[in-house]
Amino acid sequence: QFLLDGIDGKFPFEVSLIAKIDTIRFEKSAKKIDIVFNKEFGFIPFREENVARMRQTLQARLGKKFADFSLNLFAEKYTIEQLIPNFYREQLPPDVTRLPKSLPEPPPVVRNLSKPFAIENGLQNRHIAVWGSHGWYFDAAEDRWKWQRARVYQIVEDLLPTSFVQPYLLPMLENAGANVFMPRERDLQRNEVIVDVAGEGSGQMIFATGDTVLKATTAQPGFAIGELPYSDRENPFRQGSHWQFPASPTETATVLWVPEIPESGEYAVYVSYRSLPNSVADARYTVNHRGGATEFSVNQRIGGGTWIYLGTFPFEKGINPDAGSVTLSNESESSNGVITADALRFGGGIGIVSRNGKTSGRPRYMEGSRYYLQTMGMPDTLVYNLTEDWQNDYVDDYRSRGEWVNYLRGAPFGPNKNRMANGLNIPIDVSLAFHTDAGSTGDSSTIGTLMIVGVEGADSTDLFPDGVSRLASRDFGDVLQTQIVDDIWQNYNPQFKRRSIWDKDYSEAFRPNVPAALLELLSHHNFADMQLALDPRFRFDVSRSIYKAMLKFLATQNGQDFVVQPLPVTHFSATFSGDGVLLSWRPQTDPLEPTATPEKYLVYRRIGDGGFDNGVLVEAPEFYLPNLPFGKIYSFKIAAV
Repeated sequence: QFLLDGIDGKFPFEVSLIAKIDTIRFEKSAKKIDIVFNKEFGFIPFREENVARMRQTLQARLGKKFADFSLNLFAEKYTIEQLIPNFYREQLPPDVTRLPKSLPEPPPVVRNLSKPFAIENGLQNRHIAVWGSHGWYFDAAEDRWKWQRARVYQIVEDLLPTSFVQPYLLPMLENAGANVFMPRERDLQRNEVIVDVAGEGSGQMIFATGDTVLKATTAQPGFAIGELPYSDRENPFRQGSHWQFPASPTETATVLWVPEIPESGEYAVYVSYRSLPNSVADARYTVNHRGGATEFSVNQRIGGGTWIYLGTFPFEKGINPDAGSVTLSNESESSNGVITADALRFGGGIGIVSRNGKTSGRPRYMEGSRYYLQTMGMPDTLVYNLTEDWQNDYVDDYRSRGEWVNYLRGAPFGPNKNRMANGLNIPIDVSLAFHTDAGSTGDSSTIGTLMIVGVEGADSTDLFPDGVSRLASRDFGDVLQTQIVDDIWQNYNPQFKRRSIWDKDYSEAFRPNVPAALLELLSHHNFADMQLALDPRFRFDVSRSIYKAMLKFLATQNGQDFVVQPLPVTHFSATFSGDGVLLSWRPQTDPLEPTATPEKYLVYRRIGDGGFDNGVLVEAPEFYLPNLPFGKIYSFKIAAV
């Protein structure tokens, strides 16, 4: 009767609609009653308040006869107290078994040395894996490429989450300091240029004077373009060689990559290298672009043998060494180390993996992960060809994403076929699969947000390979769903539905050997949901909710304070004053986040049709630029920090 009344909404707390009682254990001598519900009883968010109310309600129904008995409620094998995320605990002590081991943190894979300020209480030193949905794939039975989901409401689900992730979520995470990795191409640029140390590709390779650059042995392979398109299981990162040269406290050697850009525009820049036992943790790359020069430090001890994203920059058509190149210096604090140099890639490009003699014919960002991961140098049967059946790309595609996370992390968190595979040793902190769901209501109500986690992993245990409890994934999923739905209630629709927190065997939820969640944000089949999804303001706000959830979850996991990034400034104006221009703006407060208060501002400048520079940090909401020459067009943008 308790469950029936709860499902009918007679209590001031939620009860899962599919909850059932499995077992009641009564120990008279110990004065203890255990009520074991099914797993589905745990598919709701638990907090200290609703747990206490559940216990009080049941205790009252048991009557005075059992008033002095302890009452324990379980959702399968977990007490409902265990299902309260650490982030929401006030009276209960944190569950340390779901916190990561305290180990020395390596330097992040990439650091932007040209950023005018140091990020604190954000996502600095964090590595996040995130992706949107499915993608264009090859159906062997039909012998054609196609979308994995149907077209509806002017969208296809294979791309709808991409419209959240690429323009909104990725910049938010990266602006907060995170290194973000994707199993699908992030760059919408259809052009692609590869400049390889072996002399292949579209462009030039220039070696500056200095220390001798040594060619690597065949035992230490590198990238080679090879023959395009790639057939099944071809790995371009095993087909070539790379170069290496000794590090030095002062610069004594450089390598310069100069691409031939086919069309002016924005291009993502990716570097590749080989990680060796004596690789340096601070290889200095400088990207020369139309907005100036941006310097990066790359930890070559990890991440070797794939494409590592530096950033997206404006380049002009043609060969432009001064404003269209990348330089690698041998200057390093590790004077006894070695620096390696391999191919560089500019732009996303078009699909280059052939299936039954056919390439996709689409920009690579539209393709499923199965094909992109092949071009990224991932091992086939461990990551993207798990079925070992060339006719089953659909299954390989959705399975590949979680195993890619594991290969990034490496032993003992490696792919589930071989967890001791070395992988790339990138310390991925959290993984998110961003989807939209099916279903319709027939009225003006929403389907809402579903969260899926995998408390049991691929090995059927509830522990990660290092012994940490996989309840960390439940924590992440709960924090994420709560943040998204709470913000939607506040900003858009207080009747927007919060659905369950499923603990089920969905590949993208249970395969990753790191805390992971699969988000089904809303239904792309339902009119009320799609009214929201097609609104760019909603896309921004939901992406901000996801960023905030990741920030709060990882801060809790690592025992750190957090500060939410401020909202964009408002009332931006430029006024001529004397021989210069006065820029002014107003900070925007965030009523949902008390920490999101601007302290300083970044002022970016662009001259003519060039690119924006690296910015100048200012404290006041105004900035004066004197002595501006006449006859030029200046553009400015402001970011609150």
